Amino acid sequence: MVEIEAVAKKVIRECLAPKEGELFLVVTDPPTRVIGETLYQAAVSLGLQAHLLLMPETEKSGAEPTTVVAEAMKASSIVVCPTKHSLTHTLARKEACARGARIATMPGITEDMFVEGAITADYGKLAELTDRITEVLTAGSRVRLEKEGRVLELSIEGRKGVSSNGLYHTPGSFGNLPTGEAYIAPVEGSAEGTILIDGSLAEYGKLRGPLEVVIHKGLAMEFKGSEAEWLQRILGDREEARNVGELGIGTNNKARLTGIILEDEKVYGTVHIAFGTNSGFGGKVSAGVHIDGIILKPNLWVDDRLILKNGEFVI
Repeated sequence: MVEIEAVAKKVIRECLAPKEGELFLVVTDPPTRVIGETLYQAAVSLGLQAHLLLMPETEKSGAEPTTVVAEAMKASSIVVCPTKHSLTHTLARKEACARGARIATMPGITEDMFVEGAITADYGKLAELTDRITEVLTAGSRVRLEKEGRVLELSIEGRKGVSSNGLYHTPGSFGNLPTGEAYIAPVEGSAEGTILIDGSLAEYGKLRGPLEVVIHKGLAMEFKGSEAEWLQRILGDREEARNVGELGIGTNNKARLTGIILEDEKVYGTVHIAFGTNSGFGGKVSAGVHIDGIILKPNLWVDDRLILKNGEFVI
């Protein structure tokens, strides 16, 4: 446990930069309790006013926590959320950030992920690349994504990119830990075409084979191939759940494809498309679900500028 405790202290100091007098909250659930308790003990050893809240496990990523959890988050200066399912794209997280909380979410975090892979990145270099890609997204209007003959086009005009660079030092900042992605909420109804997901799916894990999703007027309409039935079932028939809610680009060269979306969506040179909620980062949809699909070695353009060629950055 010595190594995991050392990492916990480093993450708190470097990524969250706590100040004297700030209230530090760890929100965890039974599957991730060991890491939650480790972060709490690390915060106590650093002299912070730390609290530990064990919450009921939510049913899926994007589902809201209980009122008790939401209120505790709003009352805190810093919140760390090692939980099985993601609290990143929830109203509870959004409202806490609006109150000035700095929040790091760790959906699906494991003890292995806490000491290996993405979390070991050089956060200075990671932040530089992630911020640069985020600026390109914010300045852009159209995105074209290609993978093995499948093409998806969508609008990001007027939307602001988000840099999940691991440095959450200012009031209201938030993102994952471990991290490394630039992402944006596409304009609702604008996505048209087909994507080929061949890495992993949030809540499911690594795919057995490629999954093709046909998208029309911003909604996932048809599912073919590996895990098609699973994704169709978890999204259901509601339009808001089938909304193309996010375009993300992985920027962490230490991240591994593990089957756990927290690390998978950070893999260097990957793109992920998420379905469902995006109201927490500039979109208009609240669906109570947010499911990411990882696309390996894609080609990606923002306007006429090539950003990724077969999964390699060219800017």
